[in-house]
Amino acid sequence: MRRQSETLLLVPLLPIFLIGMFPMFLIGLLGFFGLALFGVLVICVGLASSNEAHDNFNHDVIVHGYARGSERATQASNMHTATRLALRLEAVGAAMVIAAAIGLVYPG
Repeated sequence: MRRQSETLLLVPLLPIFLIGMFPMFLIGLLGFFGLALFGVLVICVGLASSNEAHDNFNHDVIVHGYARGSERATQASNMHTATRLALRLEAVGAAMVIAAAIGLVYPG
């Protein structure tokens, strides 16, 4: 039997590595300022996600009118789920900015 190459196991991990390179280089090259910058970017992603969730809900209400109760409840549930995820992203981003500020203030 022919043995498969181990490099084929690494192919699915390549996109994760490529996406993860940017924050690691940013933090590695810029230090705490890079961490703060990355935290601000995460906060922006959270705000954009929240705005997109509300936009989708409003679009459904405006274009299709008020739906039946079950459909409206599903749409509202989807909006609340996306908003909760966005809130978590904003909290993580704020924690990163606070950690960077503490790192900049207390050298050592």
